[in-house]
Amino acid sequence: MTEATDNIIKSVGEHMAKAISHLEAEILKVRAGKATPNLVDGILVEYYGSPTPIAQVANVSIADVRTLTIQPYEKNMLAPIERSIMAANIGITPQNDGVIIRLFLPPLTEERRKEFVKKVMHEGETAKIAVRNIRRDGMEEIKKLQKDGLSEDAAKESESSIQAITDKKIAEIDVHCAAKEKELLTV
Repeated sequence: MTEATDNIIKSVGEHMAKAISHLEAEILKVRAGKATPNLVDGILVEYYGSPTPIAQVANVSIADVRTLTIQPYEKNMLAPIERSIMAANIGITPQNDGVIIRLFLPPLTEERRKEFVKKVMHEGETAKIAVRNIRRDGMEEIKKLQKDGLSEDAAKESESSIQAITDKKIAEIDVHCAAKEKELLTV
């Protein structure tokens, strides 16, 4: 293989790894009935005119298995944090006692667990589509190189390398989704 094909294969692998990292981040946001600080990741609060993640304006910690506490670094941030959580529509009503905000996670019903499993499977399918699109782009780049003089054998070898990476990444996605499904369905 040539340096150009090696670069394409390396780039394909890196992009697919990023797609899987994104999947992992999205799966962490799906709650499994246990309190986790990841539950409020991605929720932005208005902090002196700029949207800021909650973790940067407050201490987010786990009080017990079903309770998350959010203690702002500045007392005047209680109301904006509470509003942001309500606006994020995560399915939990914040309890503000004037000092800290508590999020009590209700136990999940069987129906709700199945909804979360569907959401995880949808995220997994989205990640697989991203991986396949990256494979397609890599294959197109190999075909362009072949038109520019790359031997057919080198092109076939590069394409099979890209396919092997794709198969490995899709299997990795399946493992992540199956693990989260098991976690969600465990009572």
